[in-house]
Amino acid sequence: MHTVRAISLFILAGLAEIAGGYLVWQWLRADRSVWLGVLGAILLIGYGVLPTLQPQVWSFGRVYAAYGGVFIVLSLAWGWIVDHNPPDQPSLIGACLALVGAAVILYWPR
Repeated sequence: MHTVRAISLFILAGLAEIAGGYLVWQWLRADRSVWLGVLGAILLIGYGVLPTLQPQVWSFGRVYAAYGGVFIVLSLAWGWIVDHNPPDQPSLIGACLALVGAAVILYWPR
């Protein structure tokens, strides 16, 4: 259950950051409504809060380092689903390596 909660929080934080950044991008770069920017900012605040809910046995640095691997995978998925830009083979291999790195950072016995 501990691992499921941790993974869920990483995914939620990643989606909040990517969606928030995307909405701010749409507002500023695609001349969309300021309200998209406001919603994006709210999501980015949520991204800042969600990692604090991770288990207290992990330090700030470890949580954010491992989150980087999850962010890479979610960014590629977002690009594929939202922007219709599928990842190529090197991107997929890199994403797998990033996830392995994230798992080592969090779960390697110390």
